[in-house]
Amino acid sequence: MSGVLRLVLGDQLTRDLSSLADLDPATDVVLMAEVIEEVTYVRHHKRKVAFLFSAMRHFADALRAEGIQVDYVRLDDPANSGSFGGEVARAVSRHEMRQLIVTEPGEYRVLAAMRDWQDQHDIAVEIRNDDRFMCPPERFADWADGRKQLRMDFFYREMRREHDVLMDGKEPVGGKWNYDAENRESPDLSLAVPAPLSFAPDTITKEVLALVEDRCAGHFGALDDFGFAVTRAQALEVLDHFIAQRLPLFGRYQDAMIEGEPWMYHSHIGFYMNAGLLLPAEVVRAAETAWHNGHAPLNAVEGFIRQIMGWREFIRGIYWLKMPDYAEMNFLGASRALPDFYWTGATGMNCLAQSIDATRRYAYAHHIQRLMVLGNFALLAGIDPRYVNEWFLVVYADAYEWVELPNVSGMVLFADGGYLASKPYAAGGAYISRMSNYCDNC
Repeated sequence: MSGVLRLVLGDQLTRDLSSLADLDPATDVVLMAEVIEEVTYVRHHKRKVAFLFSAMRHFADALRAEGIQVDYVRLDDPANSGSFGGEVARAVSRHEMRQLIVTEPGEYRVLAAMRDWQDQHDIAVEIRNDDRFMCPPERFADWADGRKQLRMDFFYREMRREHDVLMDGKEPVGGKWNYDAENRESPDLSLAVPAPLSFAPDTITKEVLALVEDRCAGHFGALDDFGFAVTRAQALEVLDHFIAQRLPLFGRYQDAMIEGEPWMYHSHIGFYMNAGLLLPAEVVRAAETAWHNGHAPLNAVEGFIRQIMGWREFIRGIYWLKMPDYAEMNFLGASRALPDFYWTGATGMNCLAQSIDATRRYAYAHHIQRLMVLGNFALLAGIDPRYVNEWFLVVYADAYEWVELPNVSGMVLFADGGYLASKPYAAGGAYISRMSNYCDNC
């Protein structure tokens, strides 16, 4: 057959993917596969697996609706080889293809495997850049060249200028690049925090939930009340809901924590951006438009945009610049094992118990819970970065190694010795008491 086999991974669920750019529906085949190797190389949270499998199946249906041939391998297919490489080999045989095109993955481990496929499977392999991001790795490497330490703030300013976001000519709107000084208010316990947008599982999602409950029975997490968006249309609804109901107060309360309230004013779209259902550029423009329209204040919009085109792009740049050595860094020589309560939640420390409970139930905790509660304890206790990284990669539905590893090793644990962050983010109980009501019941 003269067509091209195009592999789409579970975190690449967008029609704008580089590997699909020149697809010919008449001759090409899209391969998608649920493989046990990716579910169990770390034992991912049940909710994360269910979200990705359901989103993958919905995306496959959307491609088929365009008239594209999709070869979709389910986890419970008796012939499933259990690995990406094995499924590529089977698909090459089935379709008699001689060329494979794939977009670069989000993990060094997978990229290293892909580079061997050409020899292993006697097929020409083209690995394309992932242009969903706002800063290609080559551009980041140019910016980082010659710098002994990297600081997100300077990189963020470059991105603002390059993409003309919140700019007034050559200067930032409002006269400042950063409005964090206005974004550190303690929680107002009288706030009526909007409920997160949730979607009732359809037939596809129900099938996936049953499959995951069966095949991942021993994995961390719960599947009760599953309500994640699993299509692009639903993810866009979540974005619109955030812009309309949460963004105006996001800045003021982005660091605040309230007992029994895991969602606060955060966007809850990291799952969807990292899986491809939303693109960072469109999210940034939606927030910027809210400011231009007078719907949200500048401190909220700037702080939100900084997390995406600043921090998110910066973290990815460091990952690809420094891997594979970055994964082995342990500047502080931390060596303790991860306490069992990170898995069970059985601890008398209310801040940790609250954050772990939300993580177990929803595969989610917001960035201050992750950094200043869960991560802060691991830093102070001297937990080995290998164990902390594995835990964070397992438990969050938005966690992929490119985003998890630099955040944890660099920002949380100072394991890179200050390459990413200017200081360890260590704090005592006074900070948590000021920014939450957790200590009231501890």
